[in-house]
Amino acid sequence: MTIRHHPGSDSLMSCSAGSMPEAFAAVMAAHIDVCPQCRRELALMEDIGAVLFKNMSPSPMTREAPVMAVRRAEADIATSDARSKVPSAGDMPSPLRPLAGDYLDDIAWRRLAPGLMHYQFTLSKRLGDLRLVKVAPGRSLPEHSHGGSELTLVLRGSYSDKTGRYGVGDVADLDENTEHQPVADPVEGCICLIASDHKIRFKSVLARIVQPFTGM
Repeated sequence: MTIRHHPGSDSLMSCSAGSMPEAFAAVMAAHIDVCPQCRRELALMEDIGAVLFKNMSPSPMTREAPVMAVRRAEADIATSDARSKVPSAGDMPSPLRPLAGDYLDDIAWRRLAPGLMHYQFTLSKRLGDLRLVKVAPGRSLPEHSHGGSELTLVLRGSYSDKTGRYGVGDVADLDENTEHQPVADPVEGCICLIASDHKIRFKSVLARIVQPFTGM
């Protein structure tokens, strides 16, 4: 596996600090599970953060600590490259297997549109959205922009848009300024894990009409 697209430094820092929302933390944990480069960077950031925290004066908390349902799994895999990884069956990212099983093909997919399926995860708090999206070979998502941030990890196949081509393990770290139309690989199609904190802004009138029924 050759990973060419990684999360931005801001996302890595947020993950390291434990302040990343639950849906985004799930995508980060799944990516870090397969990306030695990001594991090294995250470990370095956590080491720096530990030193800074040690030198801080204690102060009372003014709000609830962030909910991070997958941080435990993420911490377990944020190790040096010297530690060997134990092979296991299944193609579902390890941090998600307790929630969705071991195999992507066993997911209870729901139809969104011709050639487009999805599976939505239930989060511990109704903040943001986390789902698997399966796109048939050669199919495209409607052109859209984002009301906020979106983090996408490719789990199978690939897709392309104006920002480049994304294969297995690659992450698209997007903000509200990005407008694109992802097109799935013509042979393999694509399965992605997508986290977002706002609804997608579709350009197509038809896509906007059906959007309330999809939850996207």
